[in-house]
Amino acid sequence: MSLTPEEARLRARNLRTLGLLAGLFLVPLALAFFTYYGSSWRPLHTVNHGTLITPPVPLPTLALPEVVPEVPGTAGSAQLQGRWTLVYLGPGDCGGECAQALFVMRSARLALNKDIGRVAQLLLVTGNCCARAALAHDYPGVRVLDATNAAAATLLADFPGSPEERAHTLYVVDPLGNLMMRYDARQNSRGLLEDLQKLLRLSHIG
Repeated sequence: MSLTPEEARLRARNLRTLGLLAGLFLVPLALAFFTYYGSSWRPLHTVNHGTLITPPVPLPTLALPEVVPEVPGTAGSAQLQGRWTLVYLGPGDCGGECAQALFVMRSARLALNKDIGRVAQLLLVTGNCCARAALAHDYPGVRVLDATNAAAATLLADFPGSPEERAHTLYVVDPLGNLMMRYDARQNSRGLLEDLQKLLRLSHIG
């Protein structure tokens, strides 16, 4: 059955309208699909402020001399298990970048409020060991281990980054002793805090 010219025009207009409606729905969907799966962009809520270390690096357990213990009067080893741990590698006189990094570490941990006990702080001294009195006074609660001996080389080698990068890097170790994130301490401590809050919220250990 043939269509009259008027019917043909009406049909063509209806098809255009249907095509336009389909385009309004499908084009944004296709664009979103391509953006998410075909590019490096990701929604903001999935972005970490720190850099994930993939795969996580299991750290060895070593007996290192305790310079400033986390709890006065105790001694221990470099066993990084049981709690989330913020780690900094730096000199024993801890000036300049070391002091800035430990300030960021302390600020983020204090802001955890009720979860503060789930996160430990550790300074692995890599040289100029050690201004014990100053470290104990200026950084209470930071456990300090002497990592200047040869035995510590295997542990330090597991931390990624050049000496220049390590000078402004904080590392995050999970309660199983796995090195799993690093954070640029030159950034505002708010970013580290948000990463820690996310990890603690999702974690059923430590």
